[in-house]
Amino acid sequence: MKRLFLAAILAALFLVPVTSASATLTGEYARFSKCPYTKTSTQFCLYAESKNGSFVLGKKSVPLKNPVVIQGGLEGTEENLSKPFNLAAATSGDTLSKTAQPVPGGLLGVTAPTWWPQILQDLFNETINNGFTGVNATVEIAGPVSGVKVNPLNALLQTGSVFELPVKVKLDNPFLGSSCYIGSNSNPIKLNLITGTTSPPAPNKPISGSPGELGEPAIGMLSFANNRLVDNSFSSPGANGCGGFLFSWAVDPFVNSIVGVPSAAGTNTAILEGTTYLVSAQVLREQP
Repeated sequence: MKRLFLAAILAALFLVPVTSASATLTGEYARFSKCPYTKTSTQFCLYAESKNGSFVLGKKSVPLKNPVVIQGGLEGTEENLSKPFNLAAATSGDTLSKTAQPVPGGLLGVTAPTWWPQILQDLFNETINNGFTGVNATVEIAGPVSGVKVNPLNALLQTGSVFELPVKVKLDNPFLGSSCYIGSNSNPIKLNLITGTTSPPAPNKPISGSPGELGEPAIGMLSFANNRLVDNSFSSPGANGCGGFLFSWAVDPFVNSIVGVPSAAGTNTAILEGTTYLVSAQVLREQP
């Protein structure tokens, strides 16, 4: 009964009254301007902003200091509301905002391994001595955007995955180079973010999410304020591409030792806290 009631809430977004078409979105609808809502295959538009939370991989915990946004269209049918929607890319290309987060501690106090070639040791130590110890971490979608699945009904029911999100984490530092990643398109970190309670393998303990406070900011739109999406059941692959083409064979293991990856399921955690908005694409297509 509860599932039918909640499904009806979402289904109702297909049936709101509409008027003549418009090229510009304003007011509460403006946040969806990068959604591909003009495509008839787009049923809903999504805008989720996380302002708090953390990401733990192995031995490193990175708090969310800068807001992260995931946005785009949801492709599916009214008859399949219980199934996940495919995420369609934002028209601007920034479906998941590439928002850098400072890694606490960075490379401060770390010296080059003695087994490295002398030229690599000198390059690393000189970089650190010049004060370039900071490291930023940026979570990116791994592979095509269509690999992301979204199930709004699961958010309301607090059961199953809300976001199935394959990601990779880019590490930025002058020494690490421009292509240092944990995870890759072919071997991603597979997040299954939920609003319920996790059942992780040891040693992680269960943590609880929340769908937040359901609201209706405008016609055809739902909001989930102060929601909490969690996952601590995923594994993480190791680093790749760190130090550039010539030195990744040496720097990748070094990064792995600092971060503590590869790391098994039950030793990593993702928590995202913020507000999610969902609107009928038909409403956007026919705004007055």
